[in-house]
Amino acid sequence: MPQTVESKQETAVMPPLKLSRVLHARRETVFRAWCAAEHVERWFAPETYTVPEAKIEPRIGGAFELTMRSPAGEEHSIRGSFVEFVPDTRLVIDMNVADSAGWPLFKAFTEIDLADTLGGTQMNVTQTYTLVDPSKAWMIQGAPQGWASTLDKLEKEVVRMQGGAETGVRSVVHAMFSLERKYDAPVARVWAAFTDEAAKAKWFGSQVAKLEILERHMDVRPGGRERLKGRWEGGTVSTFDAVYHDVIAQERLVYSYEMHQGDKKISVSLATVQLSFNDGKTTVKVTEQGAFLDGYDDAGSREHGTGHLLDALGHSLAE
Repeated sequence: MPQTVESKQETAVMPPLKLSRVLHARRETVFRAWCAAEHVERWFAPETYTVPEAKIEPRIGGAFELTMRSPAGEEHSIRGSFVEFVPDTRLVIDMNVADSAGWPLFKAFTEIDLADTLGGTQMNVTQTYTLVDPSKAWMIQGAPQGWASTLDKLEKEVVRMQGGAETGVRSVVHAMFSLERKYDAPVARVWAAFTDEAAKAKWFGSQVAKLEILERHMDVRPGGRERLKGRWEGGTVSTFDAVYHDVIAQERLVYSYEMHQGDKKISVSLATVQLSFNDGKTTVKVTEQGAFLDGYDDAGSREHGTGHLLDALGHSLAE
């Protein structure tokens, strides 16, 4: 009978692997992609590998089990369970990996954290390995490359889940939304939060954990530009690149902006910010019209993320 993972002595704990990816989808969609067999079978394996079967029970103690098959037909099994389960926010899965004969190879304690961010959902994955079979250390050493292509497949899957085409197919999806917030602050201070670089840095980008700011500058005038570029912990680079078209002090901003993930342009948008002051409060109305490109069906994620940013603006004004 094949030896089980639990019956073989663990021999070494390897350094944890940390990955980060911005996915153009709502947190609920990304979370669901981890929690249903029909989705896991589509993406939870490196490029050229397949998942012929999976059993996923989305609850604490529930199973996270699947078979991963190589192009040559070699199979590895993952037998694990959920040890933390916070809907749309955090998952922790204790995985045991074995070969086709059931011989244990390594354990992978996997933590997944999801947060709203510009462009969709920031996903951070930390995987801590315990090596069981020392001769298989090469498998763990190759994990960064394997995970990179696996997350590419996850990116395609969340796009598919939202009704979009796969990445690489030329397409444009249009969306429009309007959001309104009232702040207990004078209009001059709220205007500064949108137009002064130091004030805007308190709520636009810098409040996001695990984002290294690579570039930030702004010049708020007709024809002026604003750019925010940051690298997530796993290496993904996001870029917000805007140009201002209309600036009326303490009343209105109109600008267009592009969003990039790495070298990939994912959207082009036109945004209008309107300010008014009544009864001691400042009302801000944000309206956006977006063109989401080449498979990136927005499905409301930009509206959700913008609402999160406007809440962060409110917190900055209360400081």
